[in-house]
Amino acid sequence: MPRMGRRPGPSTTRTMITAAAAGRFTAVGYDATSLRQVAADAGVDPALVRRFFGSKEQLFTAVASAVIDPARALAAVAEGPVSAAGERLLRYFLSLLGDVSQPGPLLGLVRSAVTSEHAASLLREFLAGELLPNIAVSLPSERSGLGAALAASQLVGLAVARYAVQLPPLTAARTEELVRTVAPVLQYYLTGHPISPKENS
Repeated sequence: MPRMGRRPGPSTTRTMITAAAAGRFTAVGYDATSLRQVAADAGVDPALVRRFFGSKEQLFTAVASAVIDPARALAAVAEGPVSAAGERLLRYFLSLLGDVSQPGPLLGLVRSAVTSEHAASLLREFLAGELLPNIAVSLPSERSGLGAALAASQLVGLAVARYAVQLPPLTAARTEELVRTVAPVLQYYLTGHPISPKENS
């Protein structure tokens, strides 16, 4: 049962609300989630949710930023040899998706986007405004913008097929097998140069 009452501070309260919203979006999707439900899950007054986030749209974007963390995603791509950028990006997103039997909150964002056009629009705006441009700028490729978008489509497709639809060959695949097969595709999208992960070991 969530505890009610005064919280230690704004930062803690905001974090608790964001975590509760991520759980709610994962469990029931965007359309079925209300600010009142999120407040109940976080153990706070609904007015606090509106005070910190204003609307469900802003809350969803905040959850996307907290879950994906653009700075960490960019670091996964940019920090290290360019020849291993695809592998680093894939490993980062697989860590966010979690185990197939116990998926992480990223799946909730993907599910919401798949089942709600409004959520899909919000996620597109987040990816186009917060994540993809920075990844594109960090890569030495003439088609970096398109490449970053294609990489994102590959990752979202993998999330849907493996975690939502649960195609058996994908659910049975181990992380290293996915890295061997998917990372070279991401590498090609990001840089235009497909490089086997074995070349970076």
